[in-house]
Amino acid sequence: MRNPLGGHPPWRQLMIIAVVLPLIIVLGVLAFAWPAARIAPRHLPVGIVGTGAGSQQVLAGLTRSDPGGFDVRVYADEGAARSAIEDRDIYGAFVPGADGITVLEASAASPSVAQLLSTVGQQLARHAAAGAAGGAVPHAVQARDVDVVSLSAGDPRGLVLPSALLPITICGVIMASVIGLVLGFRPAWRQIMALIVVSATAGLGAYLIAQGFLGALPHQAVATWAALSLVVLAIGATTAGLIALIGAPGLGLGVVLMVLVGNPFSGATSAPELLPAPVGAIGQWLPPGAGANLIRSTAYFDGHGASGHLIVLIVWIVFGLAAVAVGHHAPVRFAARRAWKPAAEIGPDEAVADHGGYDEGALVLAGGTNHGPFG
Repeated sequence: MRNPLGGHPPWRQLMIIAVVLPLIIVLGVLAFAWPAARIAPRHLPVGIVGTGAGSQQVLAGLTRSDPGGFDVRVYADEGAARSAIEDRDIYGAFVPGADGITVLEASAASPSVAQLLSTVGQQLARHAAAGAAGGAVPHAVQARDVDVVSLSAGDPRGLVLPSALLPITICGVIMASVIGLVLGFRPAWRQIMALIVVSATAGLGAYLIAQGFLGALPHQAVATWAALSLVVLAIGATTAGLIALIGAPGLGLGVVLMVLVGNPFSGATSAPELLPAPVGAIGQWLPPGAGANLIRSTAYFDGHGASGHLIVLIVWIVFGLAAVAVGHHAPVRFAARRAWKPAAEIGPDEAVADHGGYDEGALVLAGGTNHGPFG
């Protein structure tokens, strides 16, 4: 493969590297550090049980403590609120009672949100108790936490999935680069099959580690394995498609899109609703964010709330595989990489060596036959 900077003199190559590489590092630090430093509730969906005076006090307290932080929904009873949590419609709910406030939470949905709701519940209870005592600070705080959907005993802090997401993303990008650039699988259908097989195998390996060894993904084994495989495939297929369309620069674009944007914007370590706008929304439209929530749904919530995230992954997979097929069809395939060299200078032997074997696009440029995207 030709060096893309080879047409520039050494001093210019050095200048390009000296500017581009530090810029990538700066943008990477900004992408990961900025959302983490600005975590706060932003229209976080929560519930309140009942419409009595206690419920109105809770609603007023939520609005007063963090205006715009909570998207409050009212439920008739505690059973309805629990069902909404299990369906992933809300993250938790506040149940006012004569003896205090019960906070229904789901650490499996987000340990960070569960801790936040617990803290808010304590504050609401203190405020209610102080009001009942005529302004005096009470000695006892009447607040009780109930974890409706809890994390597994093997991963009580919920660290396994967020920790695994970055290596899964990086491996998906590496898989695409090895299949598309290093090994140069041709024609398109071979590369597509390789992406599918490697993704399924990688997903199985990730599941065996996360659940078989660490016990962090306790339910719906087949669905969770499929979710992990779809995440790898969405990342790998998208990167491979970009490589097929524009050559080696597509790998860099895939790294930026999946690693430098997709991972820090995913909300896997907290929740999308805790990230600055529009970071949380953007992250859920990218494979890492959609994949992390899909895995939570299959492993802890019996698939509830999974449909939207599944659609996002499927769209990226379809785009990526279609780009692989189209990109292998000359003259689209590797157009940017071949633009520097006239067709007359590309010999059949060079084309075959460049792509590790059969290359129908190079044969077209050299006067051969085009067999189509899958031929």
